[in-house]
Amino acid sequence: MAKKSSHVTWGGRFSAGPAELMLQFSESVSFDRRLAPFDIAGSKAHSAMLAHVGLITKAERDAIHAGLDAILEEIQQGKFEWDTKLEDVHMNIEQALTKRVPAAAKLHTARSRNDQVATDMRLFFKHACGVLQQKIRGAQRALLEVADTNAQMLIPGYTHLQRAQPVYLAHHLFAWMEMLERDHARFGEVATHANWCPLGAGAIAGTTLPIDREFTATVLGFVDAKGRPQVTQNSMDTVADRDLFIEFAAACATFGVHISRIAEDLILWSSAEFKFVDLPDAFCTGSSLMPQKKNPDSCELLRGKSARLQGNLHTLLTLAKGLPLTYNRDLQEDKPPVFDSFDQTAICADVLAGTLGGMRFNPARCAEAVADPLLLATDLADYLVLKGVPFRDAHHAVGAVVRLAEKTNVEINKLPTEEVAKINPAFGSDWVEVFDLGRALAKRAGTGMPGPAQVKKQFARWKKILGEE
Repeated sequence: MAKKSSHVTWGGRFSAGPAELMLQFSESVSFDRRLAPFDIAGSKAHSAMLAHVGLITKAERDAIHAGLDAILEEIQQGKFEWDTKLEDVHMNIEQALTKRVPAAAKLHTARSRNDQVATDMRLFFKHACGVLQQKIRGAQRALLEVADTNAQMLIPGYTHLQRAQPVYLAHHLFAWMEMLERDHARFGEVATHANWCPLGAGAIAGTTLPIDREFTATVLGFVDAKGRPQVTQNSMDTVADRDLFIEFAAACATFGVHISRIAEDLILWSSAEFKFVDLPDAFCTGSSLMPQKKNPDSCELLRGKSARLQGNLHTLLTLAKGLPLTYNRDLQEDKPPVFDSFDQTAICADVLAGTLGGMRFNPARCAEAVADPLLLATDLADYLVLKGVPFRDAHHAVGAVVRLAEKTNVEINKLPTEEVAKINPAFGSDWVEVFDLGRALAKRAGTGMPGPAQVKKQFARWKKILGEE
């Protein structure tokens, strides 16, 4: 049943207030209250602008600011009483402020909740991206320390989950580092896209009042590298645009894919079949039935969180895809997936750092695996190429040598030279030198390759990037 009177700010048009069920259905303060610091910052900048252009007095501005500061302190101390009947964070704060400061009735001059929430969210995105960038740096620093501790260790690299070619463990870890670095950069790009001030767009078509959008933008820090204010250029797009939500969720989802792949490597490496690494007890659990089990729970959960982050992105894409310009109430549902993506990405980055920092590699097992001479079969083909054999012929010849080794149950580097030479006369007495791991890695000297000189350069590069010099 509808209420007989309306206390909401838009109630003048209505003869009755919303039904209790509708209030429960439509409230957002249960999740958007976390925007309070940004909402208050936006309101202080807006009131400062109103005073700047003469729409309110300086005394009114100061009273509004003092009231907002007091409310923020109550919120931070957990003493502020949120009321779902007031719908959202904006109205809760405005109503509380108006009760304390009569001049607050003027605060919403030349402003709509449409451009207000757009401002709050852009401030949130700038903050959130900075937080996540720092957390990614934490995971990278943990990764660098592991690489440094095991700088001389070699392992097999894999394609199709089959042993392929030898690499330094550090080279593999630096592949993860590159993934995380792209994530770090991606959040930086989202923050850059967020750095445009929406205030002044109003509900859809701005305002007839003489506001100064550039002033507000400057106060809120929506400025370029030279300190020049940046304001959105189309009022309709300003209140309808949800690209930032999608970009942020996409950055989180991509990070999720990366940590899922890292986690899968660690799960495989920690299995008894590989036994390359021992994961930290603090990030593993046991079995309620099998006492010998040590389960890589943190890694499995990182894989699982990846699906959740992808789901949040899909929610936002679906939410926005069919909406006409400009604002529609559907868009209230844009915040839960964004907030969840932020929260989950933040804790995933911390868990990844903790897992990486506590793991210990098994040198003997890694050395045993990388000693497989078949890892250097491609090097053997390169040996023939240097002898003038076309690569396709060289590839075929080495394949025949591998087949001979399998048929005779002899390791490839232990085959008699005379038998190998029958396959291709370019095989000389020095062909077995190819199977020296030190030689093999040293020859991989090109940029981005896993040779010792290049790995050393990458150590220096990452230490510089991460400020570890």
